[in-house]
Order: sequence, then C-alpha cells, then structure tokens
Amino acid sequence: MAVSPKRPRNAAPLADLVGKTVGDAFARQGFAAVEVVTHWQDIVGEDLARRSEPLKLTWPRRDDPDSIGVLQVRVEGAYALEVQHLQPVIIERVNRYFGWRCVGRLAIRQGPVASRRKRPALRKEPAAAEIEKARQRIGKFEDDALGHSVARLGALIRERGGK
Repeated sequence: MAVSPKRPRNAAPLADLVGKTVGDAFARQGFAAVEVVTHWQDIVGEDLARRSEPLKLTWPRRDDPDSIGVLQVRVEGAYALEVQHLQPVIIERVNRYFGWRCVGRLAIRQGPVASRRKRPALRKEPAAAEIEKARQRIGKFEDDALGHSVARLGALIRERGGK
C-alpha cells in the first residue's frame, strides 16, 4: 500500500481565498475590478454611497481609442437628478481611484438601493499610562514592538471591562 506524501498546509489569508471567488462573480456582472463595489463609499463619499450603488462597469475597448467606459449606477428616486449633476465629479473620483481614465460616462438607473451599514466608530486609543501598566503586568518580551502591541491590546480589553 503506497502512502502519498503529505503536503504542508499553510494558512492563507481569507481575502486571498474569497477574493478570487467574489472577483469571478463580479466579473460576470461587468466588474473586472471588485474595488468599485467594495470601496464605493471610499470612492464617492458617504453621502453619495448611501443613495447610490454601482451596477455594471463596461470597460473601454483596447482596440478602439475613442471608446469610453460606462459605469451603470443605481440611484434612489429623485436623488438621480443630484447624481446627474455630480456626474463629472463621480467620474473623476472613480478614474482617480483606479489611476487611469477607465470611466467616461455614467448610466443612471433609478431604483431601490441596498442599505449600507455605517462603519463602527473608531475606538479611542488607550492612554500611555494604561499601556505601561499593562506592560508591567505581562512582563518582558524579546521583541519590543510585540510587547507594546500585547500591552496595548491588554489595555483595550481592560478598558472594556475585562480583568
């Protein structure tokens, strides 16, 4: 009976595994770059992202220098007029995000927009005295950066009500 050699299993970041799957699904919808969907709020700003969402991105053809990319955007009701007015700004922000002129115009579609959860507020950094107190409790580390990180984590946990 032949025993197959065991292959080492290394941990891989979840983003590497999921990114390809999500990327393939978005590519079928016209999004070769998933970032336009996942980073929509960063690209256009919180106010626009709350009332709009990208639907499809048609890339410019490489063999035709005069072709332009078209980004289809779904917009809530009457807010479409505002998006139409801000069209040059949105196009400029998308192109700046990607680093090249990939979008030349928007195709606005009216319809319901999926609600987006607000990002949680950033936690305040623990005071330096609290970090130092936690550092004294955990002892000495060979790596100072690791010791500081563990002490900071301990101070954050203690601040939440942990022991």
